[in-house]
Amino acid sequence: MQLDDLYRQVIMDHYQHPRNRGTLDEGAISVDLRNPSCGDEIHLQLLVDDGVVKDVRFLGSGCSISMASASMMTEAIKGKSIEEAVELSHAFRAMMRGEDVDLEQMGELEALQGVKKFPARIKCATLAWQALERAASVPHGGHIEEETLGE
Repeated sequence: MQLDDLYRQVIMDHYQHPRNRGTLDEGAISVDLRNPSCGDEIHLQLLVDDGVVKDVRFLGSGCSISMASASMMTEAIKGKSIEEAVELSHAFRAMMRGEDVDLEQMGELEALQGVKKFPARIKCATLAWQALERAASVPHGGHIEEETLGE
C-alpha cells in the first residue's frame, strides 16, 4: 500500500466515523464558522478547565476534508493546554501553506498534507482550526455567533 492510499484511508475513516461529534453542556466555549466558498460549516465547542482542553465536540456539514480535519483536530487537542492547541493550529495551517513543519508533531494530521496541492481545498482543511483559534480568545462559556471566512 502506498503512503497516499494510507493517508486517503485515514481521511475517509475520520469522515465516515467522526470522533467527538456532538455537543457539550452549558459552560463550553462555542464558535460557529462558515466557509462561503464551499458551504462548509462548523459548530465547535471546547470545555477548558485550568487552561487545559478537557473536552471538545463539533457539529458540522461539509466535504470529507473539512469534516475529517475537524475530527482529527478534536483528537489532537484534547488534553493539551489551550496554548499548545493554538500552537498546533498554527503549525497545521503552516503545513497547509506548504511551509516546513515537524511532521512528528503533526501525528495523524500529516495525512492532510496533500491538501496543500489543491489551494481551493485549503480553507476546507483549516476551517475547524480557525474556529479553534477564535475559541481560544473567548472567555469561559462564551460564544462567537456565526462568522463567515473571508473569500
